[in-house]
Amino acid sequence: MSTLAHTMMTARTADTGLSAQGELDRYAYGEARPAGRIGAPAWDGGDAELGRVGRRAAGSRGRGLHGQLVQQLGQMIVSGDLGSDRPLVPEEIGQRFEVSRTVVRESLRVLEAKGLVSARPNVGTRVRPVSDWNLLDPDIIEWRAFGPQREDQRRELAELRWTIEPLAARLAAGHGREDIQQRLADMVEIMGHALTQGDSITFSRADAEFHSLLIQLAGNRMLEHLSGIVSSALQVSGSPVTGCDRPSEGSLAHHGRIVDALANGDPIAAETAVRQLLTVHPEVERVVPAPREH
Repeated sequence: MSTLAHTMMTARTADTGLSAQGELDRYAYGEARPAGRIGAPAWDGGDAELGRVGRRAAGSRGRGLHGQLVQQLGQMIVSGDLGSDRPLVPEEIGQRFEVSRTVVRESLRVLEAKGLVSARPNVGTRVRPVSDWNLLDPDIIEWRAFGPQREDQRRELAELRWTIEPLAARLAAGHGREDIQQRLADMVEIMGHALTQGDSITFSRADAEFHSLLIQLAGNRMLEHLSGIVSSALQVSGSPVTGCDRPSEGSLAHHGRIVDALANGDPIAAETAVRQLLTVHPEVERVVPAPREH
């Protein structure tokens, strides 16, 4: 067993969230809020809608006040609690969440970069329609996964993965990167060990790393740019996208077949194995055709 495999097997998180690359912490809307200033209970002013949502639980990612405010407002917008063309008054936000104008300004800039809001002279900051959102942004993927659009998000991610990953596997089979292939094999070993131990968290972490590496091995920078989407799909807790993130012998076997096909330099077998893996979950079979036999 490689050092990498041993490290991932033994480095379990102490909580129920995933802690893979980037230390991603996922929070559902219903979780209890940690102590802090964001989402202050003082949101009881004249705007009842904002008051209700301001008190809704939303976890901090450990990014300070700025990151917490981005998380809070982002969830509110994506969930529909702040509808399209809704004005956002920085002074009101600062007062209600008890943060400085600088924190509010920087948070709104982040949300603007994600396409969630727009700021115009003499008009102010307003919520933009869904058609303007950057739906490939990992944060928006997460917020949608925990909001009313959860089922749409699952389906759309499944369809997108069906497009990206079989192509990546076919391209990867021709690159022969032994270092990455070894890491892929390590991930399968970790997943197998986690399966026998009933450790779904470690299984999911290794699974996310496997698929990220697979896209990296394809050698296509545009595809690689999309690897974060796949990782987000796999790491959003409580919102399984395919059978991959549900530990099973069948899922493990398909991952092993992908590694074997890549080692043999067989692009057709690699692509077929990925398609079979992505149809482990019955829900995916309803949105994509079954894999063709070659």
